[in-house]
This record gives sequence, structure tokens and C-alpha cells, in this order.
Amino acid sequence: MATIDPLVFGQRVRHYRKAAGMTLDDLGGKVSRPAPFLSLLENGKKEPKLGLINDLSVALGVDVSDLMSVEAPSRRAELEVTIERAQRDQAYRDLGLPYLKPTTRVPDAVLEHIVRLYAELRGRDAAAPFTRDEARAANAQLRAEMTERGNYFGDIEAIAADAVRAIGFEGQGAMSKGDLNALASHFGFKVIRTPEVPASVRSVTDMANGKIYVHGRDSFDSKSSRSVILQTLGHFALGHPDPKDFSEFLAQRVEANYFAGAVLLPEAAAVPFLLNAKVDRNLSVEDLKDRFFASYEMAGHRFTNLATEHLELGTHFVRSDDQGIIWKAYSNNGVPFPKNSAGAIEGQRLCREWGTRQAFVSDARYTIHYQYTDTSAGTFWCATFVESEDESPRAITVGARFEDAKWFRGWNTDRRSVSQCPEGDCCRTVSDEMAERWNGNAWPSVRPNSHVLAAMPVETIPGVDMVEIYEFLTDQEDVAFQ
Repeated sequence: MATIDPLVFGQRVRHYRKAAGMTLDDLGGKVSRPAPFLSLLENGKKEPKLGLINDLSVALGVDVSDLMSVEAPSRRAELEVTIERAQRDQAYRDLGLPYLKPTTRVPDAVLEHIVRLYAELRGRDAAAPFTRDEARAANAQLRAEMTERGNYFGDIEAIAADAVRAIGFEGQGAMSKGDLNALASHFGFKVIRTPEVPASVRSVTDMANGKIYVHGRDSFDSKSSRSVILQTLGHFALGHPDPKDFSEFLAQRVEANYFAGAVLLPEAAAVPFLLNAKVDRNLSVEDLKDRFFASYEMAGHRFTNLATEHLELGTHFVRSDDQGIIWKAYSNNGVPFPKNSAGAIEGQRLCREWGTRQAFVSDARYTIHYQYTDTSAGTFWCATFVESEDESPRAITVGARFEDAKWFRGWNTDRRSVSQCPEGDCCRTVSDEMAERWNGNAWPSVRPNSHVLAAMPVETIPGVDMVEIYEFLTDQEDVAFQ
């Protein structure tokens, strides 16, 4: 009984009572309840007992399941329920408006306006209080949870395994265009590529008509296109609701990305491949990338998903730009990533001595840059690849502690550096000689990076113009009906 929504239940009773041509007194006589009681019931102010539900079912000539449905019986009823709930919300009450009873004299159009205005009010109210510091703290908390679980999500692995099994994809090689279409169909969608997708998003999903719009025309061959489609499907496969705040948005994005990796590089196929490589002391993200036709970044992510759970290896992962700014990072091996006061890693600058930055000036820039780095937390080995296929160069690094390097290809590299950042004299410390020579005689003109003024978003879904999204979907729907 706890699952009954009194507001919806009341609307359904009223709907079937009027359909049967009964007054409240008529119905009350059949169920032995006074009309005022039934009025309270229909207005959602009384919760029905099981015996009354059965009596109402018989009196109205409908099944119990019809009365207990979670859907309002009509659009008008849905509007009335929404407005009643709205007026119980503190954000609505703070407006100081008198109570509005949506009687039959209030037109549907008026109720539609009120519901739409309330939704806009709640959307703005949800976004504004989430400050940049809170966003950074939420990000730090999420990273801590990922570290705690070794970046392994067993429930998502199971959902992804069921999905690929349903379409007969065994993960023995790259996922084909046909496999991708079949997976989309499995979740009730059709993928449509169009150059008209708004620039602020990677995909737009028309849930009403079962269509996922992605950038491009008719090619599904690129690694990035597959990832975008699978990440979009991930939200539906995992049952994500609309995010309530930026913290939930971050968590959902991590889970959707994980789902995409678990589909492209299925656990059942990737784990034996990695175990064999470990036996040969030849673990390599590059081989994982080539085996499953994934980007180096996706393969690196996937390696960290599986390494601790199945290979008993602590790892770290980082994606950074050519200035050493961290875009993504993960660690469960104690590597000393720079952090801000809130504990966030993203947006911090890496030491120039780390392999992640040395790769940009390395003689192995276009292959794999292997390196050992001595830090305050110990010595770490890493393999870094600079990706630059479709955007600004970014370094993708996967690493391990010194004692675990023996399992990886490139363990015998002679590249070695020492990093004392952030405590000791290192790459951020100006020498006395240079300070004396240039102090007061240098004026750098800063490159206007957007993150200087907007390091973290405050919106629930950052950077998305919903007006633009709705206009796009309307245009696509109009084209479909022409």
C-alpha cells in the first residue's frame, strides 16, 4: 500500500466515478462511505485502505489494477496533480501566492502555463546553489569512491555483458556498424547521423520517437562515434533519471562511460587477453587498443577498470593537455597527483618532470613514452601516448608502482626523472639567478583559456542550451512528417 500515490489514486477514482455517471453520494452509498470522505479521497487528502480499494473497484466496475495505476487518467488530471505537488513545494510557497484550486472553471491552458513556469523555477533553483567549490568537492568525492572500489563496477559489467550477449557480440575484435545498430535497437532506439546536431552536445535523444541523433552523416567507423553512441545508450541501460544536481550528473557520466568501455571491450574477452599478457610480462594498453579497435584513452580507462579486480595491480590514469593541465585522472596506487584545497585533481598542473608532460618533448612522442619518476610517494613507472587525431594534443598515461612495472612492456626503459613537486625545489621553483635577472622585467600576456574564468560549471548539465536542443528535435520531427 505504501506505493500508492494518493493524488493520482484520487484522480483515477474521480475519473471512473464520472465515467459511470455517479455523484459522490451515489458512490458513497455503494461503498458505505460519506460523500465528504470520498471528496477528500479524490483530492488526495486521504489514503485508501485495501478493503476500500476492493469496494471501489466493484462499485465502479473496474479492475483494482485500473485504480492503482501510477499514471493520471488524463492530461487534465496530470496537470492538476502536478500543480498540487508544486504548491506543496517550498520553492513555490516562497513566492507568497495564495492557494490555487484547479476547479473546472480554470482552463487547461492556464494550468499548462503554471506547470511550465514551475518547471522553469525548479530548474533555476536547482542550478544556482551549486557553486564551483561544491562542484570541485563533488568531483573529489566521486574520485575517492572510484579509488575505494578499484574503479571496478561489477553491476555495470553485468548489464553490459547481458547487452552484448543479447546481440550476439562476443568481443572478439572491433564492434561493427551492424553490432552497434543492433545494440541501439535492443534498447529501443535508432541511430541517425546528421550535421545539424547542436554544437553544445555530442548527441541528442528523442525519447518519444526512439531516435538518437549524433554528429556526422553515414559513417559509423570512427572510434569517437562509437563511444558517443554507447555512452548515450549507457544512460538508458543503467536507468539514469534526470540528474538533480551537478554531483549526480558527474556520477552518471562516469557510469555511462564505464558502460561504453564494458561494451566495446567486454570483460569476458578482455580479461583473458590481459591475463595472458601478464603471464608473458607484456601488458600494454596499445595492444588492448588494437585488439578491440578502441581509442588509446578508452583502452587506458578500460585497463584501470580491470587491472585491480583481475590482475591484482594498482594503477593510475591521467589525461592532460600540452600545458600539463589535468582533464581526467584516477589512481589507487598512491601516485601523488596535485590537488586543490577541496581535494580535486582536475584542473591542476602536473610537474614538468612527469612522463605525462615529458612525452610532448620526447623522441618517442609518436609512439609510446616510457618513464620512471621518483616522487615523494615512491617511484612510479608510466607509459604515455600523445593522441592528436581530431582535437588539441592530449597525453594519455597509464602507470604503476615501480615494483609492478615488471609486468608491462617498456619496463626496461632507461628514461628516469625526479619530481619534488609540490613541496621541494622542482619545476615550479625559479632559481635565484633567474629571479634576480628577470624579476620586474618580464610581463607575460596570458592565453585566454576559458577555464580561467569558468573552471567548473554551476549548471546541472553544464554548457547545454536546452532551447537549442528542443528546437533541433522539433525541426527533426517536422522533417519526419513531411
